[in-house]
Amino acid sequence: MNENTQEHLASVKKSYFNIMALFLGRDMIESRFLRCLLKWGIQLNFRTEDLKQANVDISDLKFLTIDDKVVKLEAIYHLVYMIYLDEVVEDVELEVATIYATALGFKPTVVSDLFKSIATQPFDQTRHRNVRQEVLDFLKVNDA
Repeated sequence: MNENTQEHLASVKKSYFNIMALFLGRDMIESRFLRCLLKWGIQLNFRTEDLKQANVDISDLKFLTIDDKVVKLEAIYHLVYMIYLDEVVEDVELEVATIYATALGFKPTVVSDLFKSIATQPFDQTRHRNVRQEVLDFLKVNDA
């Protein structure tokens, strides 16, 4: 994956915080889900400065519902992107993604559809990636 512009990375990290909030807001979080979330944080190279910069206190994280369908799909896109960072897809990662997609109001299949889109990207002819445009195109093709 070669989508590491500062703007894209900041957007992915923002989505990560919302995913964390969803799971941390539960009475109990399964250790396998926590390991998955920590793995993504490590892959995103989260540092203490990232939390300070985002003005995030983990104890105050709240899951935010999103009204804009494009913004919601971008959040799922970011999650699928995180899953694909190490090019290894674990069942628990797909489970976390499906839980998150469902919490945002999507059908569970949106995760596998987006994953296919991202996984085939290296074979596409496009050199420059425009995440927002890809999401808009995805929405046109799929009724997510």
